[in-house]
Amino acid sequence: MSPAEGQKPARRGGGGAARRAERTAMRIETAAVIKRNIPNFEILNTEALEIIEANAETVLAEIGVSFVDNPAALTRWREAGADVRGERVFIPRGLARKLCGSAPATFTQHARNPARNVTIGGRSLVLAPVYGPPFVRDLEGGRRYATIKDFRAFVKLGQMSKWLHHSGGTLCEPTDVAVNKRHLDMLYAHMTLSDKPFMGSVTEPERAQDSVDMSRILFGADFVDQNTVMTSLININSPLTFDAVMMGALEVYASANQACIISPFIVGGAMAPVSVAGTLSQVLAEVLAGVAYSQLVRSGAPVIFGAFVTSIDMNSGAPTFGTPEAAQITYGAGQLARRLGLPYRSGGAFCGSKLPDAQAGYESANSLNAALLSGVNFMLHSCGWLEGGLVASYEKFVLDADQLGILHHLAKGVDVSENGQAMDAIREVGPGGHYLGCAHTQANFKDAFWRSDVADYKPFETWDEQGARDSATLAGARVAKMLGDYQAPELDPAIRDALNDFVARKKADAPDAVG
Repeated sequence: MSPAEGQKPARRGGGGAARRAERTAMRIETAAVIKRNIPNFEILNTEALEIIEANAETVLAEIGVSFVDNPAALTRWREAGADVRGERVFIPRGLARKLCGSAPATFTQHARNPARNVTIGGRSLVLAPVYGPPFVRDLEGGRRYATIKDFRAFVKLGQMSKWLHHSGGTLCEPTDVAVNKRHLDMLYAHMTLSDKPFMGSVTEPERAQDSVDMSRILFGADFVDQNTVMTSLININSPLTFDAVMMGALEVYASANQACIISPFIVGGAMAPVSVAGTLSQVLAEVLAGVAYSQLVRSGAPVIFGAFVTSIDMNSGAPTFGTPEAAQITYGAGQLARRLGLPYRSGGAFCGSKLPDAQAGYESANSLNAALLSGVNFMLHSCGWLEGGLVASYEKFVLDADQLGILHHLAKGVDVSENGQAMDAIREVGPGGHYLGCAHTQANFKDAFWRSDVADYKPFETWDEQGARDSATLAGARVAKMLGDYQAPELDPAIRDALNDFVARKKADAPDAVG
């Protein structure tokens, strides 16, 4: 960390100070989307996959799924050949899978800065921050309800975070803004404070339409009509229920050719069976039905196979994270997604801890690494998640975002080029020497090893002299520096004015709602 963050100047010469200044200087840059040069971890053999797929088809054909309060959906399904009884839809074997075939295997989500467009699918991994907490936490204010000021601060942190590719969606719920209007302020923050891709609102179909309309102002109506500029989260009300709010939002986005994550919300033992294979069968059935429905709305609409999975603590009833069962489901769902030819969403820096402490670190590391190896293409909640998703933590946001650099480096695989083999270095040093001064080290040392921007590697004496700061304290200093160094990306004043006018008009048209 630099002296500006409260440290005493180091007792070294000017060369060392210059190197430290270069290393700690804030750079507003975003690393390229991860391209995996490592294999996916496949936990299920062919027989197991075929059993799960057959069971999912049985669920759809014999148990069915419910489309609640949505007559239009029931009509679409009936016309497609499903057996509709009341609000329950029984989907003949093979029909949902056939409909899913029109969804693209990869697609591009455009950012207002074209250099930050992302490809979702294939061997790529796009990292997006925490989504949905009503509370925030930091060292200064503790745990409290989130405000629009907090929301804007998280957007700024996302914009400044090198390893994050995506601005995300509901980074926290700004509870000081009326529930029927806060989506306007959140979208405006994403559109003006960041130039990374973002997510749209899904809490009401009308709010999804507002998201599309604001995107047309930002990008131009013709561009939005021909390109995907939003990815939005459509949660299935597991088990096997598709509610009118989420499906209404899906209908808006699919009709506009905007991407949706079709994501069962699974807490094993409560919303799905306690077994891994049983949960995967239900997850696949729900995803098949949801993706198929998106294609009934608009064939070819971009969509992502989602899997949010946690287990339950049978003593307290609380969700648990970083567990081996969740990892097994994450791995298995990745295989199922690839067999369907769909992009895959799962994973994140999940934890149940109340603080950004050791429990949070262990559980988040388990979840992040499983997601990387499972072939995830879009990772929501990749930084900032705390307390089972109830809290967005400032300190954990930057700690997690820093650790995402490890995923980037792991995904590169092992360099076996001539430079990677380093035979010249081995010859130069020979027996009994050291590599610190050899030509190969001098040519590669800046990029050879990943280095944390938050962790402390100093000797004990230096660390103790500088305040014996723990990880949360170091992260708090990093938060302050990033927000202090934040620079808003340029935006055409006419576009900004048009967005302002849209938000003001929409807010004036309706009274505040509180629920």
